[in-house]
Amino acid sequence: MRMMKEEIEEQTREEELLSFPQTQQQSKLVVVGYALTSKKTKSFLQPKLEGLARNKGILFVAIDQNRPLSDQGPFDIVLHKLTGKEWRQILEEYRQTHPEVTVLDPPYAIQHLHNRQSMLQCVADMNLSNSYGKVDVPRQLVIERDASSIPDVVLKAGLTLPLVAKPLVADGSAKSHELSLAYDQYSLKKLEPPLVLQEFVNHGGVLFKVYIVGEAIKVVRRFSLPDVTKQDLSTSAGVFRFPRVSCAAASADDADLDPCVAVCTKCSFLCDGASLGFCNEK
Repeated sequence: MRMMKEEIEEQTREEELLSFPQTQQQSKLVVVGYALTSKKTKSFLQPKLEGLARNKGILFVAIDQNRPLSDQGPFDIVLHKLTGKEWRQILEEYRQTHPEVTVLDPPYAIQHLHNRQSMLQCVADMNLSNSYGKVDVPRQLVIERDASSIPDVVLKAGLTLPLVAKPLVADGSAKSHELSLAYDQYSLKKLEPPLVLQEFVNHGGVLFKVYIVGEAIKVVRRFSLPDVTKQDLSTSAGVFRFPRVSCAAASADDADLDPCVAVCTKCSFLCDGASLGFCNEK
């Protein structure tokens, strides 16, 4: 049964190869092996994308996680969005034995992006500024444990309320996208460590999401948390939770921007500083 399945898969792949225009069959075909969650596969590998890729001489092939990676392929590129120690080890071993294959992205480069503290530290360390202003991160504080101690720790650090609370781990799970806004000291005890606390900065209710693939850059707008007014500060209390703010459905491409807000299109340094070839920042 397994052999028959593999034969069918191989036959299907041959049919896919034959479906390319003749001019593209003569040139090198780029085979992209992908290892994604079922949710990512459904949202990412749309028929329109696969058709466009096919016309460009690119073939997407699913990686079977139940088989050794080295037994599959050959691949030109391995595109993955999986987490876990075992998967990282598999990829590292594959990179050592297949140096000719581009892995997007190497586990060591991704690892520090799974922690919001180290992720933002990359930007802070760059010390980016010019005549138009400075690129920086909000003042922040990491809370590893003990929610009852948060008010005292915040007071000693001198952070100004309201504070944005984000899970420390950014692993792509639903929980990692949760966001809370705490307006008073008492409500800080209701938060769930480990987390990052950041001073809230008014930003016009719009954020910019920057997608970078090599030298190609795409900037899109997403709706974000609305600005906090003086009235909000005087009348609001407690913790307000937001499950997911900047999803694709919340496109803000037509939103009016504050005149002082500008889009930086030269953003490839974000990936360069993190040793990444494929990333998105916001």
